[in-house]
Amino acid sequence: LTIAQLTIQETRRRRILWVALALGAAFLVVFGLGFHYLFREVERSGMRPAEVELTTGLLLTAGLYATNFLIILVSVVTSVTAVSGEIESHTVEVLLTKPVRRWELILGKWLGFALLLCLYILLLTGSLLGFVYLRTGILTDNVLPGLGLMVLQGLLVLSLTIAGGTRLSSLANGVLAFMLYGIAFVGGWIEEIGAFLRNETAVDIGILTSLLMPSEIIWRKALAVLQPRFVNTPYLAGPFSVMSQPSDAMIAYAVGYLLLLLALAIWSFSRRDL
Repeated sequence: LTIAQLTIQETRRRRILWVALALGAAFLVVFGLGFHYLFREVERSGMRPAEVELTTGLLLTAGLYATNFLIILVSVVTSVTAVSGEIESHTVEVLLTKPVRRWELILGKWLGFALLLCLYILLLTGSLLGFVYLRTGILTDNVLPGLGLMVLQGLLVLSLTIAGGTRLSSLANGVLAFMLYGIAFVGGWIEEIGAFLRNETAVDIGILTSLLMPSEIIWRKALAVLQPRFVNTPYLAGPFSVMSQPSDAMIAYAVGYLLLLLALAIWSFSRRDL
């Protein structure tokens, strides 16, 4: 817990947390203004309640996609130098001369960043959902399970950067994290389009990328939970439709993947010469 507290203090000192909060606040302002004026036109158009709810869902989903990108960005940027940066600056040698074991250092840093990330996700996504509810009176489905899945996705990326930092430089670690996320993102869309066209090969490619990095499939599961009306409705929801809904087994796989990355980080750091 001491390492976790030091990690949080270091993040505040380096102002990364404040930059992330400022970006989140700027996004909420832009989204709020855009949503307000667009929804005002919807109210004036005389749409039926079902059509109003659909339009609101589409606008909200667009906001959730942007929120998801910010979560991934914050997950990587805040933690990419957590281990590798201290190794390069030899700060870690000072920490390890004290009664701190290597596994305690890794777990402490992970816990510190995980706490900050969870609070960031809850604050950003909760504010988005709350604003939509206050403006429209439409309550989003399954908020808590959806938020939980978004937290899981963020922790997956966080664990990846912590594990990568035990062996790679900060730059290489950041490239690895974004590349794996990018592969999963593209693979997820290939799977979605393949499911729409009923192309099994494309679906299999998407599943393979999900096994390599399950971040995107957890995001699609979160979207399916938050917006169940958009599941298998390509003509209704367009690109926001979830054609290939992940199974609950993928959630268990993602949790196991996260634990494996954390164990790998501890093992790799314990074997590294400093």
